[in-house]
Amino acid sequence: MFIAMNRFKIAVGREDEFVAIWKNRETHLDAVPGFKEFHLLRGPSDEKSTLFASHSTWESREAFEGWTRSEAFRKAHAAAGSSKDLYLGPPQFEGFEAVI
Repeated sequence: MFIAMNRFKIAVGREDEFVAIWKNRETHLDAVPGFKEFHLLRGPSDEKSTLFASHSTWESREAFEGWTRSEAFRKAHAAAGSSKDLYLGPPQFEGFEAVI
């Protein structure tokens, strides 16, 4: 199993807009081989930002990497960058392989 996470720092006061973007976008994940599940997680806030993390679970690292090279990935991310003022910096990727 492989878990892929992206951390996003979102400008305070723009959290609902960020969540709406994720709720309303077409992810194209359901038809991707090896995809298991997805969650958008909300973390702590400070005076400038709120931390969010996208969390997807895959059968393997290879399945995840295959998705990142696919047409489904390109479609899912086609609108990325259209709301740049929401983000305080680029997303930070973290990948984890299950060991137990």
